[in-house]
Amino acid sequence: MENPKPKNALLPIFLIVAVDIMGMTLILPLLPFYAERYGASPLVVGCIVTTYAVCQLFAGPVLGRLSDRYGRRPLLIVSQIGTFIGFCILGVARSLPLIFLSRFIDGITAGNLTLAQAYISDVTEPENRAKAFGVIGIAFGLGFLFGPAMSGFLAKYDYAYPAYAAAALSFTSILCTYFLLPQVVPHADEESGPGGKRLGLLDWGAYAEYFRRPELREVLLQFFSFCAMFMLFISGFALFAERRFLHNGHPFGPTEVGYLYAYSGLLGIFIQGGLLGRLVKRFGESALARAGFVSSALGLAVLAFLHPIALIIPVFTFIAFGTGVLRPTLTALVTKHVSRKEQGVVLGLTQSLNSVASILAPLASGFLIDRGALAAWALIAGCFSAVGLFFSRRA
Repeated sequence: MENPKPKNALLPIFLIVAVDIMGMTLILPLLPFYAERYGASPLVVGCIVTTYAVCQLFAGPVLGRLSDRYGRRPLLIVSQIGTFIGFCILGVARSLPLIFLSRFIDGITAGNLTLAQAYISDVTEPENRAKAFGVIGIAFGLGFLFGPAMSGFLAKYDYAYPAYAAAALSFTSILCTYFLLPQVVPHADEESGPGGKRLGLLDWGAYAEYFRRPELREVLLQFFSFCAMFMLFISGFALFAERRFLHNGHPFGPTEVGYLYAYSGLLGIFIQGGLLGRLVKRFGESALARAGFVSSALGLAVLAFLHPIALIIPVFTFIAFGTGVLRPTLTALVTKHVSRKEQGVVLGLTQSLNSVASILAPLASGFLIDRGALAAWALIAGCFSAVGLFFSRRA
């Protein structure tokens, strides 16, 4: 059995990721307010987000190795089923323990995005990979456009409605994977299945080998800086906005936050739909990554001291451009610095870096916002963008 051609494989993976992201982003603007309704402080909200990330950190390498052995498609279905169950529990949750349980189940089976990235890597050539990873970027944009907008609309009636809608989308994603996604077989030139030999969670010595390669190390440090910045922003913005901004005399809630996320998703569609490929062709991934770090750092620095909500749209424009170009360009740069059989290991390493950032950043966000350090929260996120720019220029 031959691997499907990219033009045949990318459409179903696009649909699958778009539906998955839409389900995830239905919950994104809602979860902090949902948890606060049942007595959670900002720090506890951070712990809820961290619970998901801790589970993902332990489950990710296991799912990756199983996907090398049994294929991406069946493990993607397993991951999606866990997400579906987690959303169902969240819909019926009326206490903090059940909210924690819903995130635990979703996290322990989490791997949708990593498996989708590995699938794209399997079916594309290196010179086409940045554009192919842009497919995930477009799916992110669509998800961030429709998911938060739906969440903001539904949350006006009942906080449980977005969770049920996310469960329905997750079930749709399972059907898409089962009926539309072609199976991929290992490449003949790879030793241990697609992506090569995967490492365990505690194989730090083996992971350190990749940080000893100077060019790859600089890209991995850029990737971690991006993840830390993005997770600080996305895990803390809802609580930040609730305490900083008023709309019609009322603090920001899931509706206002959802619509802002939807706007950033709309920008992401324009950036990654057709603009990303042309920008990469003209300037290259490295220059584009530097522009992304500068844009997000500027946006976050202004956000730290922003009070009139009239300026929130320009600020979100800068942040959305930065985050919109960084993930696909940095992922493409990482895969270009290793051989094909090492790509599975290195993509697993980037997921581990993302998981570490996803564990620490929400705790930091919750701690800072709990103590009223709103400006410090935004400035620290901006500093991580500046650190990423430093490593990018050094590379």
